[in-house]
Amino acid sequence: MAAWTASLLVLALGFLLRFGRVARHFPVWAAGWGRGVAMLWAFLSVLMAAAYALGWLISRVAERSNGHSPARRRFLGAVRWALLGAPAVATGYGTFVQRFRLSVREQNIPVPGLPHDLHGLRVAQLTDIHLSPFLSVRELERAVEMANETRPHLALVTGDLITTSDDPLDDCLLALARLQADAGVFGCMGNHEIYAETEEYTQVEGARLGMRFLRRQSELLRFGSADLNLAGVDYQHFNHPYLVGAETLTVPGAFNVLLSHNPDVFPVAVAKGFPLTIAGHTHGGQVRVEILRQDLNVARFFTRYVDGLYHSKDGSSIFVSRGIGTIAIPARLGAPPEIALLKLCRT
Repeated sequence: MAAWTASLLVLALGFLLRFGRVARHFPVWAAGWGRGVAMLWAFLSVLMAAAYALGWLISRVAERSNGHSPARRRFLGAVRWALLGAPAVATGYGTFVQRFRLSVREQNIPVPGLPHDLHGLRVAQLTDIHLSPFLSVRELERAVEMANETRPHLALVTGDLITTSDDPLDDCLLALARLQADAGVFGCMGNHEIYAETEEYTQVEGARLGMRFLRRQSELLRFGSADLNLAGVDYQHFNHPYLVGAETLTVPGAFNVLLSHNPDVFPVAVAKGFPLTIAGHTHGGQVRVEILRQDLNVARFFTRYVDGLYHSKDGSSIFVSRGIGTIAIPARLGAPPEIALLKLCRT
C-alpha cells in the first residue's frame, strides 16, 4: 500500500510540475528532475506491468501443457522474476550509462556528380542539445571539444538548443561559440526554440558570437572552384504545408544543402531542389527496442526517417542525427548520443 501511495505521489507531483504556476516555486533543476523522474517512473511502471503479464501468460501456458512439476514451477518462477527485473535493469542502464556514452559517428554521404572540390568535405553536426537539468554545460563543452577534434570544414547546429524557456540558453550559445570550422558555424531552429519563444534572440545572439542561424535564409559558400549553398528553415509544423517557398533558397549550379530540424520534410526538400538534407529532432528514437526484427520507438509514429542515412530514388539523401540530449525522460536506450561527422563523397 505504501509503495502504491508513493508511486501516485511521484506521478502527481510530476504532472503538477508541468504547470508554470507550480514549477516556479521550485528551483529549475528540481522542477526539471521532478518531471523527469515522474515520466521515468511511469515508463518503468508500464514496462513492468507488461513484463508481469507476459510472465503470467508464459506460466499459465506452460502449466497447462506440462502439468505441475516442482522443478518446472521453480524454473518458471525464475523466468517471471527475470522478466520483472529486466525493465528496471534496462531503464537504469539507459539513465545512468548510455545517456552519457557520447561518441563521434562518422558517416559518408555519397553524392552523384558531386563537384570535385567538395569531395571529402567534412561537416560536423550537433543537434538536439537540450541543455537543461538533464544535460550540463560541462557535458556540452565536452561535445564541442570532440567536434573540434574532427577538424571540420563546416559546423552545423540543427536545433533544440534548450528544452524550456527556463533553461540556460546563453550558456548554450557561449559553449557552441567555441565550435571551430574553416567555413564557419551555421544552424537552424528546432521546435523547442519556438515553444520557448527564443528564435529571434537565438539568431541575434548567435550572430554576435559568430554563428549564423538560417531562418528561411541561405549562405553561398565557396570551396575551391565549387559552390555549396547552405539553406536553413525553422521547424516545420506537421499540420502545415512543408517548405513553402523554399525553392527560392536554392542556387542553380551550386550543391544545395538544406538544414531542417525535423526530417519528415525530406520528400518535399528533394522536390524543391535539395539533393542533401541534414536533420535531427528524433533523438534516434531515444528509447529504442528491437523485437522480432521490428525497430520499436516512439519516433516511428511521426516519421520514417528516424536515425542515419536515407536515400530517395533520384539519389538525394537525408542524414538524421540522434543528437546529444534527451527529452521527457533522462534516459537513452538503443540510441546513444552522438556528434555526427559527415563526409561528402563523389560517386
